[in-house]
Amino acid sequence: MPSRNTVVRSMHDVGLAAWFGGSLMGAVGLNGATAQARDSSEGLRLASIGWWRWLPVELAAIVTHGIGGVGLIASNKERLKNQAESRSNTAVKLGITVAAGTTTVISGILGRIIDKHSEEGAEGITEPKPEAPESMQTAQKVQKVLQWVTPALTLVMIVLGAQQGEQQRPVKGLFETTAKMFRR
Repeated sequence: MPSRNTVVRSMHDVGLAAWFGGSLMGAVGLNGATAQARDSSEGLRLASIGWWRWLPVELAAIVTHGIGGVGLIASNKERLKNQAESRSNTAVKLGITVAAGTTTVISGILGRIIDKHSEEGAEGITEPKPEAPESMQTAQKVQKVLQWVTPALTLVMIVLGAQQGEQQRPVKGLFETTAKMFRR
């Protein structure tokens, strides 16, 4: 295996950056802006349009991140075999990735329910009217939480990725470099 993994590392990081940034922008920007619509059904409709337009990009980001992650695991299998801390980090990160993927899928399903009932209006994008159908109320209440959970989970993945980068510093190489400095 080559010692550089620029392509898979880039796929891993760029995919994750788009996943994190898109989910955070959707919660803050898209949902926040469309909640200001004069008519709540129009706000729900516009939010749904925005999220459905983002869907192909988000799916591409998640797949790209996944391919990059698998590539990094494959290229670092020796390190993972020998470093317990790296194995732990990878296992935790994999679990969080599955959780973030799950919240993303659930948010999409909830978005479809909200879109289906958008003509009925709401108090806000994630705030149902008291007289809304139970499925709409549930979808909006859960979406209100998940719109923040997905960016939080992907942010944790970014931090764990940074930690993995730190774990890749070769201790042996550090000692050799330090020894060379003192021999001069």
